[in-house]
Amino acid sequence: MKTDYQNRLRLLKSGKARLVIRKSARNVVCQLVEYQPAGDKTVCTVDSKELAKFGWKAGTGNIPAAYLTGLLCGIRAKGKVKEAILDAGLYRSTKGSRIYAALRGAADAGLRVPFSEEIAPDDDRLRGQHISAYAEHLKKESAAGYKKTFSGYAKAKAAPEALPKHFGEVKAKILKA
Repeated sequence: MKTDYQNRLRLLKSGKARLVIRKSARNVVCQLVEYQPAGDKTVCTVDSKELAKFGWKAGTGNIPAAYLTGLLCGIRAKGKVKEAILDAGLYRSTKGSRIYAALRGAADAGLRVPFSEEIAPDDDRLRGQHISAYAEHLKKESAAGYKKTFSGYAKAKAAPEALPKHFGEVKAKILKA
């Protein structure tokens, strides 16, 4: 595992908890970590695979799933951590990425994390409107391509065209929890 020790030292000197966001092709993990001299203490951890408990049927590595994972992390952190700083590790900072979708989710849950709204994905992307639009386009252009691209949705008995609606339903369940 690689570590940028200069960046880590800057984060630790802030005195704030770190919102650690890591991603893979099929997963997003959010953790709130506090520094302690004896070793870091993990306050809470949320994996995007946990979204299935709330009825999430879509992929767990996309922007809507990242937002919901951050939202769930922020909700679980209530009463434990009020303010944090983003720890994106060695990932390149890309406007509208899954890292910033998860960050926005945590912020929307009430966790104070300094960031510019300009770098976070817009509301349509957070809801999965871009996935829905692409699914509709691909369905018209190539039935075989649609079937191949969205086979995971078919297995889960979910329609990618209805992702924004599904996102809203799952978000409401998370907010009630």
